[in-house]
Amino acid sequence: MIDTSDFKTGLTIELDGDPCKIVDFQHVKPGKGAAFVRTKIKNLKTGASIERTFRPGEKFQDAIMERRQMQYLYFDGESYVFMDNTTFDQEMLNEVQMSGAEKFLLENMECVVTYFKGEVMEVELPNTVELRVVETEPVIKGGTVTGGNKPAVMETGAVVQVPMFIEVDEVLRIDTRNGSYIERA
Repeated sequence: MIDTSDFKTGLTIELDGDPCKIVDFQHVKPGKGAAFVRTKIKNLKTGASIERTFRPGEKFQDAIMERRQMQYLYFDGESYVFMDNTTFDQEMLNEVQMSGAEKFLLENMECVVTYFKGEVMEVELPNTVELRVVETEPVIKGGTVTGGNKPAVMETGAVVQVPMFIEVDEVLRIDTRNGSYIERA
């Protein structure tokens, strides 16, 4: 059992029978009244984010998550095919199970697929990925002085805001957690 004093970012608990990941939490002790814990939780089954408050000392069941190292193979038109690195079994995931991870997915990329009671909950990509720019506005002479950003379409189809000096065919390092440009690769 997990107590509210054990909460930390990334912890998974069972809430109303569903696995939930704690995205953010804050212990609040108002000047008047009882203390409480304010949390932001992501339901891994539905993908919904909710905010809940709990009393100190409330107990929750630990959500036992199985994490498997897998390699992304290909997209067959409706399913994303992954291969387990230890058993070599193939797993086909749909777009709902991918929950946005497909925007940064390249063939042969190593990922961690998380299961709860045999059901896929999420696909964890590496924190950064290197992608090639396939489409963006041309560089305007003197346009880099003002700073600013412009949209760029990456080879996976993801649209990322990049600095004005970025050109087509450049390889960029992208943060997969928030979809932001980090640097040229």
